[in-house]
Amino acid sequence: MTLPRALRSERLRLARSPLLVAHLACGLAGGLACGEYFCVARWDPAMSADAYAQFLGALMPLMSGIVCGLAIDEERAAGGLAHLTAIPSRGRAIAAAWVALATLGASALALAFSVFGAMLAAAGRLPLGPLPLIASWAGTVLGSLPLYAIGLALSLRLGRNAVIGVGAAGTLVAFFSVGGLAHGLMTGELTGLAPSPLAWIPFSWPARLGSLGAEVFIDAARAAAPLVATALAGAALSALTAGLLIVWFRTFEGGRSDA
Repeated sequence: MTLPRALRSERLRLARSPLLVAHLACGLAGGLACGEYFCVARWDPAMSADAYAQFLGALMPLMSGIVCGLAIDEERAAGGLAHLTAIPSRGRAIAAAWVALATLGASALALAFSVFGAMLAAAGRLPLGPLPLIASWAGTVLGSLPLYAIGLALSLRLGRNAVIGVGAAGTLVAFFSVGGLAHGLMTGELTGLAPSPLAWIPFSWPARLGSLGAEVFIDAARAAAPLVATALAGAALSALTAGLLIVWFRTFEGGRSDA
């Protein structure tokens, strides 16, 4: 099986999965709810976009854990993981699953950022234009890629509940890494670039990179260097975790369906 064929198989499988509808619903609901709030709230519009990016990024450890856990549960129910394990090209199969789930997440984030931005633009509260939101989306996606590889491995080995628990802990770490929910919005600080030991834990990277994508348009002199450093680290970790997942899955046997 070639990688393009494996990706096509994942696309066809996910097209019939409730995960697709769930991603669309979450992206739309998040954009509408937060967009409606920030259209009328008296916060600084630029800081509103920063806070929204942090919020979405901080949720990604939990959301990726839930998605990976449910996706592997579907695979087990459909045939005991035969779709992934009963083929010679196991590495390509798990790589395709990683790409497919990460693409679903990126699509949901794109919808959430697009709806949010459109609502703020219609209300005249998007002073920096759409570029900060586009950069925040790209940063959040990049920071999330390692989480999907980690989530798949934990789901296969330890089960759905374990990976969701790890994801929930990761979301708490992400919120604390930026000083808490809406800390920058209330204080006016650029908390995405604020130094913190938690900022270099990979669970924090979707929130940090998403926030820095907006903050680089607010204060390029201060945010550019942390953005580049974290983006390079995120890209390196994405390649490393994906490679380790592929190598490990080639010899994977069993695992737990739940824990």
